[in-house]
Amino acid sequence: MVMLSERPAEADDRAVPGHWEGDLILGQGSRSAVGTLVERSTRMTLLLHLPDGKSAEQVEAAMRAAISKLPSSLARTITWDQGAEMSKHAAFTTATGIPIYFCDPHSPWQRGSNENTNGLLRQYLPKGSDLSVVSREELDAIQDSLNGRPRKTLGYLTPSEKLAEFLTPTG
Repeated sequence: MVMLSERPAEADDRAVPGHWEGDLILGQGSRSAVGTLVERSTRMTLLLHLPDGKSAEQVEAAMRAAISKLPSSLARTITWDQGAEMSKHAAFTTATGIPIYFCDPHSPWQRGSNENTNGLLRQYLPKGSDLSVVSREELDAIQDSLNGRPRKTLGYLTPSEKLAEFLTPTG
């Protein structure tokens, strides 16, 4: 396990996109989950569909599927808490080349962008919901809504607009 203190400095100042924070939001009785990945610079959100459970194998496969759709410049690091769902982190890093850094125990503020986004996500998926019945299509619609929502921290740009700024060549 590589701790957050060893994450590259460029991830801390949010100047370079491609550094993600991840977590699970849990459904009723902690029996179901949806995974979240939030990019630190743009607040772009990817939702991980976990209809069959939240085991380490299922989370690793969902993360790999989500991150594989990104350009390599947007897949630099992931920061997660020390939950059991990340016990396959080494396999993920080997397969993708993306290192995973872990927060200190009981320190959710070390993934502040993700915690904020999880709060927004609860407007769509309230606590106590059975998240196993939420379809991929429903998650895509929620993801699109979150990524199209203006954020004060982005100067009232949406995450999609902020990402477009990073991806548009200047010159």
